[in-house]
Amino acid sequence: MTQAKPDQGKTGRKIALVIAGTGVAWIIVNALGAAMGWTSRTLALFDLAALAAFGWAIWMIYGLWRARQEK
Repeated sequence: MTQAKPDQGKTGRKIALVIAGTGVAWIIVNALGAAMGWTSRTLALFDLAALAAFGWAIWMIYGLWRARQEK
């Protein structure tokens, strides 16, 4: 088994924070939108932003996985 490099661990923590932060922010924005009566169009903009952040995180996970496969 190979040992993960410290920079890979830091990257993994950054990815985890992006995923958790995006999820929490998305829930808060949806709650605010419901309470303040925002339009569906406005909420869809935040949905797309959250989707983009999750997509970026998946891309970074793939890159981290590829980096760990190299010997």
